[in-house]
Amino acid sequence: MRTRPTILFFGPVGAAMPDLVKRWAERKEFPLEAHTDAAQVESIVLRGHPCLLFIEAGPTGSSGIGLVHRLKSDPFTAIIPVLILAGSPRAEEIQEWFSAGADEILTSAFPVAEQEARLELLLVRTQRDVSVHPSTRMPGTTEIDREIRRRLEGDQEFAVCYADLDHFKEYNDRYSYYDGDRVIYILSRILHDVVKGLLGSRGFVGHIGGDDFIFIIAASEISTVCGECLSVFDTLIPFQYNEQDRRAGYFFGKDRRGQLHRVPLMTLSVGIVTNRHRRFNHPAEVSELATEMKSYAKTLPGSVYVVDRRQSRSGDERTGTAAQRESSTGVR
Repeated sequence: MRTRPTILFFGPVGAAMPDLVKRWAERKEFPLEAHTDAAQVESIVLRGHPCLLFIEAGPTGSSGIGLVHRLKSDPFTAIIPVLILAGSPRAEEIQEWFSAGADEILTSAFPVAEQEARLELLLVRTQRDVSVHPSTRMPGTTEIDREIRRRLEGDQEFAVCYADLDHFKEYNDRYSYYDGDRVIYILSRILHDVVKGLLGSRGFVGHIGGDDFIFIIAASEISTVCGECLSVFDTLIPFQYNEQDRRAGYFFGKDRRGQLHRVPLMTLSVGIVTNRHRRFNHPAEVSELATEMKSYAKTLPGSVYVVDRRQSRSGDERTGTAAQRESSTGVR
């Protein structure tokens, strides 16, 4: 069961709750808590991650500014939007609040309608920021699940493609995490530019984390899109190695037992699930099968994509052979 996000209000003892805060919380049906102790507010934020923190500017003084500074100095709590309610603040007071890390300041200079609009926009910005991966700025798991659910509710054939790098850990060990981050960023740009370049708004690309990505396209576009992704990847990635490794096509790395072995250059494996031959009821079902197909793709040499072509019968029982391997030139 999901609980409604909580709103916190920090103000002086005996202060009345501002009408703006009460109206907005009631309209959103969010639980609203009022507190007068900065340490208690900080403890609640650390434990519960409320969706918004209101602070009454004047009476709270330095305790409010200190609270904002502490919350925004910690990456774990910095994502909580902090909105300052100020009557008629001086310019230096506004600057002080923003310097501490406040996300928005509402003053009496704004009409009520504008205050509410700014409040709504702040929440939208926050939800957008926390739903993307920080390194690639791509939609994260929340948006990926939402997009899969949207496709499931439609009547179009679609393909969920799970892309993963091969030999990425060995590359990190050979070079550095900085080089590894650059490779992940390059992969994100390849997937984004190919999918969006070919399909525009009809394509979706998300970043699960690490070197794992999801892109969702029309089932009819699998060969074109995936073939282009693999081609561009195999063209660019060799240049992320030094000349010696690139010319050889491999380097020597150590396995878990400390034994030297040849490590090929990185390749890209893509496992693909479609709704052509089966019906899904939940994004988790799609995710499970996409993971299975990705794992199968990684057992094959080179950069490949594989499409699950098994059909489901009553009870979603799988039939047919394992996946068929597909390339940009057709089914093999």
